[in-house]
Amino acid sequence: MASIPRPLIEPLRPAFATTYHSAAQLERLKQATLDILETVGVRFQSGKALGLLAEHGVRIDRGAQTARFPPEIVLAAMARAPRRFTLGARDASCDIAVGDGNTYCTTDGCGVEIIDFATRQRRASTKADLADVTRIQDYLSSIAFWWPTLSAGDCGEAAQLHELDAGWNNTVKHLQGMVNGEREARYAVEMATVIAGGPEELRRRPVMSDLIGTISPLVIDKDGIEAALVFAAAGVPVTFVTMPTLGTTAPATKAGAYAVGSAELVAATVLLQLEHPGAPVLHSIMQSWADPRSGNFVSFPQDGRCRALGTELAHHWGVPAESATCGTDSPLPGTWQAGVEEALDLVQAAQEGSELLPSIGLVNVYTLFYPEHIILGDDIYHRARHAIMDIDVGDEALALEAIAEVGPGGHFLGHKHTRRHMRAAVKPAITHQPGPDGAFRDPVEVAREKAEWIWREYRPEPLEADKAAALAKILAAADAELRG
Repeated sequence: MASIPRPLIEPLRPAFATTYHSAAQLERLKQATLDILETVGVRFQSGKALGLLAEHGVRIDRGAQTARFPPEIVLAAMARAPRRFTLGARDASCDIAVGDGNTYCTTDGCGVEIIDFATRQRRASTKADLADVTRIQDYLSSIAFWWPTLSAGDCGEAAQLHELDAGWNNTVKHLQGMVNGEREARYAVEMATVIAGGPEELRRRPVMSDLIGTISPLVIDKDGIEAALVFAAAGVPVTFVTMPTLGTTAPATKAGAYAVGSAELVAATVLLQLEHPGAPVLHSIMQSWADPRSGNFVSFPQDGRCRALGTELAHHWGVPAESATCGTDSPLPGTWQAGVEEALDLVQAAQEGSELLPSIGLVNVYTLFYPEHIILGDDIYHRARHAIMDIDVGDEALALEAIAEVGPGGHFLGHKHTRRHMRAAVKPAITHQPGPDGAFRDPVEVAREKAEWIWREYRPEPLEADKAAALAKILAAADAELRG
């Protein structure tokens, strides 16, 4: 198993960039964010956070738990946030240079159900399932860093830490956890320090980052922000993500929803920059919708404009972006809905210049893992990757000599130029795998077989035994404390 090589990570490398919104639009949204922060404010449910903000001149209403930010404090603090930094990995060849012009992708995250690899039964996910899926993530060249695709639903209060353990034991790539709570964050930093080889090495090449959500409208919860402060103190990058839903937790207009989401992200970032200047932060806005007929959550309506706005707004503020794209509302893999929702998002995201990108892996509104779906998503990813690559127009590629030798009415099949290039001319997709009858096979069946092959045969480089033992000891302490 260990002899099977891991394909190299292939990030999105756009040969050109697309800007979907003007500088004037972005500046108007930035000013709207400043207005909200100054006049409306943001509720911080953490007394510790409110105290720190007050020390730095932010106006605090303790009764309402609200912070109102003078614009000059916001602008000065945001200017300290770095635009470029490194995300380290267990294998240094998998390090990510955030801000190098490439887009690095991961899976969808925090699914709660899985179609069992062996039985094909649908059931709740476990830590062992996450370990299995992590090995697939490690193998796929579309996946540059790890998210907990599935929840460790059998691990109780310390589940988020057990998810990190499953990650470090089953991939050599960077881990982005979803750890909330001050105590939990301290355990996560302790685990990361073991993997990195010490606190200074963790600060230099952070082997984990963390995704922390805000609460729309305009609330920063206690567990999230206190975890963020722990991570920032250790040099662990934090992605702040907001999910404003039009008409319920945000205004029913796209611009209003983005203004609310931006205010939440900036408020959280300002606190980190005031307390830990230069702390690495990314922004992510996942705009969603409520169906006015039922109230049901909708990720992909027909008019899904503004998905690129979160990336461009983050860059306008001077921080890198982790775009919220892809996934699907489809209940099943291999459907028209699943294909069109993931493909349209990936192609747009590939051109917008986001630094990090959650992308593939789950169906049923980000809740259910089918083994074949992540392989189908990998195929879509590579179609998008090739769509934005440059084309070679050098002498050999133009083939003028071969064209002259073949001439009008001839054919190129036997020409030496064809022999040099034919194998690279066609990259068969998952939709073009021949069957025994000569017809192309069902791509869903091909994807299922590939996922099961990776699950059975592939194992990444194992974590060193002493580090695995150290993680187990930390988890035992966390389980004992967090149960209490």
